[in-house]
Amino acid sequence: MTPSAQTALELRDAIADIGQQAADVLMRHFRRLESYEKKGSIDLVTVADKESEAAVVAALTARFPSHRILAEEGGASGARESEYLWVIDPLDGTTNFAHGMPNFAVSIAVQHAGRLLAGGIFAPALGDTYLAARGHGATRNGQPLLVSKVARLEEALLVTGFPYDRARHIAWLMTTMGRFVARAQGMVRLGSAALDLACVAAGNLDGFYEANLHPWDMAAGALMVEEAGGRMSDFAGGPFDLFADNMLASNGLLHPAMMDVLALSPWPAERSQPATAWF
Repeated sequence: MTPSAQTALELRDAIADIGQQAADVLMRHFRRLESYEKKGSIDLVTVADKESEAAVVAALTARFPSHRILAEEGGASGARESEYLWVIDPLDGTTNFAHGMPNFAVSIAVQHAGRLLAGGIFAPALGDTYLAARGHGATRNGQPLLVSKVARLEEALLVTGFPYDRARHIAWLMTTMGRFVARAQGMVRLGSAALDLACVAAGNLDGFYEANLHPWDMAAGALMVEEAGGRMSDFAGGPFDLFADNMLASNGLLHPAMMDVLALSPWPAERSQPATAWF
């Protein structure tokens, strides 16, 4: 049975409450960290990541005990047969956070039978809360979001990010970014995919591409872009897949031009797994 539009709103409201709790956890640690751990050579995890995730998982388990959860630090949990899946990034932009930079966020989304229903991105150091519900649009601090109307790359402000295994793909990363730099009005890297997507939804950025993202990086932001009138796809313009390894987001008008640039150096796909591979 497909959930009603009211269910999407109820889930969005639950996300608003739970996400604020996690954001409060992050702010208790922001610019007060004494140390952090490394999951890889440059992939960090802090006590804030862990406490934020624990708060979100505990709240979700209490409210929705039959639902599945996929979280960055804790992996998958919950009843495998449930059609509801929560996708959580307790701290997107950990490197920024660890260095005292304010571009970081909590990202929480829920999907039903593979379709995103509601999402929230909480950027407490920036004072921004982004929320979206399927069929009911997206907001920032309660104000409706709408993607930009920029139609030419030469007038566009774009954003990208780099995977943690960037050394393996440095030629592709630099070549592709260089092509966009040569054509776009501006190009930035902010260090939080969730916030990048939120800013595309808000019209502050016009397009975003990145490879080797994970579901928790994209889930809430992807719904926001779509609900704000934008477009989500893979690099070739195919259907957006939360569990695939490349993603293109734009205001829709820029999508063909961005796809043309990306087609000049095809991404050497490495991780295109079905959703079941994560459980």
